[in-house]
This record gives sequence, structure tokens and C-alpha cells, in this order.
Amino acid sequence: MLYSIPMKLIITKRQLRNYYQINKILLFLLTLVILLALFPREGKFKYEFQRGKPWQHDDLIAPFDFAILKPQPELKKERINALSEAYLFFRVDKAKAEYAKSDFLAQLDREGKDKITPSQKEQIIKSGFALLDSIYKKGIIEMIPEVEQKGPDFTIAEVEDNVAKIVPVNNLLSISQANTYILLNLPLFQGVDSKFILPLLQANIVHNVIFDEELTNVQRDQSLANISTTRGMVQKGERIIAKGELVNEAKFQQLESLRLEFESKSGSGYNFKMILLGRLILISMALLVFGLFMYTFRHDIYTENRNIVLLLLLVTLMVSFTTIVMNMNVLYIMAVPICLVPIIVRTFYDTRLALFVHIITIIILGFLVPNSFEFLFMQLITGIITIISIVHLNHRSQFFFTSLMILVSYSIIYVGMTLMQEGSFDQVSRFNFVMFGISALLTLFSYPLIYLFEKIFGMVTDVSLIELSDTNSKLLRELAIKSPGTFQHSLIVSNIAEEAARAINANPLLARTGALYHDIGKMDMPMYYIENQSGGINPHDDLSYEESARIITGHVIRGIEKARLYKLPEAIIDFIRTHHGTRYTQYFYNKFKQEAGDVPFDETPFRYRGPIPFSKETSILMMADSIEAASRSLKAPTEQEVSELVERLIDNQMENRQFRNSVLTLKDISTIKKIIKKKLLSIYHIRIEYPVLH
Repeated sequence: MLYSIPMKLIITKRQLRNYYQINKILLFLLTLVILLALFPREGKFKYEFQRGKPWQHDDLIAPFDFAILKPQPELKKERINALSEAYLFFRVDKAKAEYAKSDFLAQLDREGKDKITPSQKEQIIKSGFALLDSIYKKGIIEMIPEVEQKGPDFTIAEVEDNVAKIVPVNNLLSISQANTYILLNLPLFQGVDSKFILPLLQANIVHNVIFDEELTNVQRDQSLANISTTRGMVQKGERIIAKGELVNEAKFQQLESLRLEFESKSGSGYNFKMILLGRLILISMALLVFGLFMYTFRHDIYTENRNIVLLLLLVTLMVSFTTIVMNMNVLYIMAVPICLVPIIVRTFYDTRLALFVHIITIIILGFLVPNSFEFLFMQLITGIITIISIVHLNHRSQFFFTSLMILVSYSIIYVGMTLMQEGSFDQVSRFNFVMFGISALLTLFSYPLIYLFEKIFGMVTDVSLIELSDTNSKLLRELAIKSPGTFQHSLIVSNIAEEAARAINANPLLARTGALYHDIGKMDMPMYYIENQSGGINPHDDLSYEESARIITGHVIRGIEKARLYKLPEAIIDFIRTHHGTRYTQYFYNKFKQEAGDVPFDETPFRYRGPIPFSKETSILMMADSIEAASRSLKAPTEQEVSELVERLIDNQMENRQFRNSVLTLKDISTIKKIIKKKLLSIYHIRIEYPVLH
């Protein structure tokens, strides 16, 4: 009878590599699509030109008719003049006079009871109405800041019955002037107490010439609309500039007008498809070079997809931010913190990769921004200075110094370019210095961004490692108090690991920090580990070999749990997880095996769960940890004994294939052996035996 057996899915290393390669290709394709979507529809003018420099290309003939645009400073001046010449419109409200007389009469009836006679009342009404009519006929203007800042001869447009007339402001009254007018005309009220009549008149003085903002804005818009943005035309076939001819102000304006007209015409139909194809080719080449560089020179970084995601994300975010700023106003382009990219890349990786990613970023941005050469030169030099300023990033305060260096670099390069093009300081714009300052300040956001990326991608920076390696941190202080022997062992191992990592160009700070925390799981049961025992008391004497082995191997799991409780980065937890690999607890395993003889037994309690080391740093820790612990059993170690111990233990680890997932070479392992021997000889104060000379 046949039974169908379900097949297990077995993923080989080759299949796994193919899977990761496909993921990387998809990441690059996704980045390509996003970058293409961010680019504007318009094509890019193929000629580069600058004021005050010769035209380097062949004679330029106008491909179509186009208008010559006026320079922006000239247009700005014309707009200012147009706005200054536009009138402020005020509308006369006739009803205000009638309301004032009505209120005056009502107040007189209320206040005049038992105070004035009927004949006095009649005189007050007659004189009061005449005075109010006189005041409102002159007009009481609503004073707005624009009027207050002008002189008495300033004129406004007064609209009455939809008819506008130009009136000097000094022909109208303000509230205070109306009050003065009343005081001067109080003698009209003969036989009436001025203290009685004055408040009645003053209470009915209000503006009747009201500012009409809507009509004023309409008039201003019409004035601005009447300004011509062009000055002359260039006919198709007309020569714009000859090769070698100096690009003066007039020629520059013609070239700039042609550029804008060309880019606006190239954004539709067949032209757009060809432009899109060109961009696809160029951006693909930039990303391809980036991928090849990573694969060839930084394969250790290339192998992890999270590294590719982070680097491509930084490039995409910077291009996105630049596009947004350009859509708002191209004048703000220099406020974009381009140097954020090399700062973040250097913080997570190294200076070489930071420079290369920065170059790729500004090359892609060069297709977007105007004056590409100037932009690329300024960003490249400033980016290099930025990377140099953080080449040894040990303190977060360095970000402030880097920000200052960015501001200084931008400013010096800008002044140099302006002098080269204009030959004068007159064209140096303060506005650009403000933009440089904003860009420098925005680079300080690298600090929170680095923290954010650390959490998202599970990575650590040198600055974080320096903070974690502080032996006064809460967790390491707890280890020193509860397990002083383990703490001393961790210190020695960390020193050995740091020197070995430095010798093979691994990350010495990561190796040191990981070594400091690798045995934190021992602090829960410190007396079960020989380095913490004293007085000849050994709790393992009362336990079976299996129980003792479980306690010993359990310190790895307990260490991982404690590390997560204290929110240590995954990069540090990897050291705890891998420092014993899948080896046996050799002492208890050998003891149990001797007693069991030839009887088969379960080896699981005696074996660490792993995984095995997968990086240079974690592999170094395994070597340094096991050798330092074993060296304590040497009673009076000699140079030969130390050398044999190092060779035996590391060779045994290699035979057990503990380093098969690591990128260590045989040369690296040989170098590590030499460093460990040297450090142990120094620790035990063993003098090197020199050959005797005869």
C-alpha cells in the first residue's frame, strides 16, 4: 500500500541568496520609480551658462520665437512703484451723518429734561445739526497705518455715489481734529452750558470715510497686471549668442528666457516620453553605480537588506524634500539640508560610504536644480568638509560644530562664486546667507533622525556605543555589584576584543561594548559561576550534571531577557546570544559522559542553543571569552602554555564550525590569535623568552 508523504520545503543557501538578491533588485526598482515620479514634467535646458563668463558652446540660434523676460530685480522695482502709485480707496458713508443727528437728538431729549428750556432746546438742535453737517461734509477719515505713515499731502481716492475723486488727506478730519473743530465752534450755542452740550456732540463723532480694502486690492491687482513681464522678442533663426562671446546682462536675460520657454514647451506629448526615457536611463545608471559600489567595495554592508533600505531611503527623502522646496520657491533651494545625508551615513557606517552616497544624491539632484555645476560644486565641497568634521564622532556636541562648518563652507563658496561671476561684492545677497543659516540649523535634526533610524532599523551608532560602554551605567553597575568576578572577566574580555577588532579592521567599539554585556545573565545566579565563588563553596556539588549544565547554559537566555528589559539594541543582544554558539558546557558534559560510558544519552542539556557568531565582532568575542576563562585554570602560565591554549581553543572552535557564518578569513583568525596571546602575556606579566646569543 502506497502512502503519499508530504514534501518538506528545504531552502538551500543558494535559494536564500537568490531571495535576498531579488529583494535588493526590487528595492532599487522601487527607488527608481519614486525618483522618476518626483521629477517635474518639464525637460531640462542642455546648456550651462553664467554671467560674466564666455559662452562655451557653438553659436546658439533661436529654435522658435520667444519673448525676452525682464530681470527679476527690474520687475520687483516696477511692482513696488506700481503699488506705491496705486491709490487707497475710501468709501463715503452718507448714512453716518443722519445716524449721528438722530442719536444727538435722542440724547438731548434724555439729558435735557429739567435742564434746558424749549427755546434753548430748539437753538441747540439747530446749531448742533448745522455743526454735525459741517463736520461730516468735510469727512472723518478712518486712519489706517498706510495713511498714518504718509505726509499731509498724501492723496487718496474718495468714492461717493460710485464716483471716485482724488482728495488730499489733509482736507479730511481725524477724530481728534473733529473734536477740536467742535471746541472751536461751541460759541454757536449761546446761553447753553458748554459742559452740557460738548459730550452730546463728541459722542456722535464717528468715521464716515471708510477704507475699502476690497476695492483697493482690485485696483492694485490691475496695476500689477498692467506691468509687462517681457521686453522685446527674439525671432526664430536669430542668433542669440556666438561661441566665445561674453555673457553680459542682456545676453544672460535672453538665454534665461529661452531656457524657461524651452522647459515649458518640452513637458507634453512625444517630447515628454523621450524626456522620461532619458531620465530613466540616467537615474538607473546612478543607482546601478551605487549598487555596484556597494557590492564590490562594501559587500559586508550590501549583504543586509536593511542597510540598502536605509541608504536608498535617505537618498529618496532628500530628493523628495528638495522637490517640495523647489515647487514652493526655487529661491529657497539653498535652505535644503543636503548635508544631512553624509552625516547620517557616516554616523551609521564610515566616511567612504558617506562620501559616495552624498555624491550619488547630489548627482541625482543635479538633474532637478538650476545652475547644476554651481550646485554640485558647492554641495560636494561642503559635503566633504562635513564628513571631515565628523570623521571621529565621539560626542553629540560635534553636530553643532558640524553645523557651523556647513554655514562657513556655504558662505565662503558663495562669495567666491559671486566674485568670479560679478567681479564685485555688490551682488552678494544677504538672503542667501539666511538660506545657508537655515540649512545649517536643519542639519541639527540629524540627531533625532539618527535616534529614530536606530530604533526603526535596529542599528547602533558609535555615539550610542560610547554611552552604552560607560561602566557607570545602571546595568553594568548592577553586574559589578552582584557578580564582581563576572564584571572583571567582562572588562578583560572587552579589552582583548577591542584590540583584536581593531587589528582586523572590524568595529572595535562594537566589540568592546558587546563584550561588556555578554555575561549579564549571570548576575541572577552569580554563585553558580566559578569566577564569583569564594571560600571553597561550590553550589554545583549538590546538583546533578544535567541541572548544573542547564543553569550554566541558561545564563544566555536570562541575559537576552535582561537586555531586552533594559532596552539594549539588538546589535548588543547578538553578542549575548552568540558568544557560546552551539558548543557544549565542556566540564559537565565530559563528567556525565565518563559516568555514562558507552550508554547513549541526551546531549541537549549540555549544549548551548546558539546561534553561532555571524560577524567579525561576535566571532572575536567567542574566542576572547573562552580563552580568558580557560586561562584562569593555568597555575603559573608560561608563554608556551598561553600560546598552546590559544591555538587549541580556537582550532577547536573552527573544527566545530562555529565561524562558518562569519566573514572571518584565515588571516583574520591568525591575527586575532596573535593579539589574544599578546594581551594574555601582558595580563599575567609573562616576559617573552628571547633566544640566547652565543
